[in-house]
Amino acid sequence: MARGFDAHRERLDRIQSFGKSLAKRATFRCEWCEGKDDLRPWDSRPDREPEEDTLALLCSRCRELAAGKSADERELRSIRNALWSPVPAVAEGAARVLVLHRVLWAREAIEESLIDEAVKEELLS
Repeated sequence: MARGFDAHRERLDRIQSFGKSLAKRATFRCEWCEGKDDLRPWDSRPDREPEEDTLALLCSRCRELAAGKSADERELRSIRNALWSPVPAVAEGAARVLVLHRVLWAREAIEESLIDEAVKEELLS
């Protein structure tokens, strides 16, 4: 049991080690909604080794959205611009939230975004 805990702790430490570079990249704002409160790294690919492209700096509300919490359309529109981020964790993470909530305008926005074509196909099929 200690091994699992230790491995988890090491992973969290690795993620936190990117904190300063993520904050600079994000200009100290949430990379989805541009909020400034309670910013922390969010791991979009927990199945992979953490790296800057798999992490996004998100506020607490956007982390809740990423975890599957419900949202109204206004909140979802606030993360729409993230679809055009060149950072995969930012764009793909926002797209996954929009797909999860099944908002009508999300499909077109995702199709127009900078997201990798294979990822778009996976999300929209």
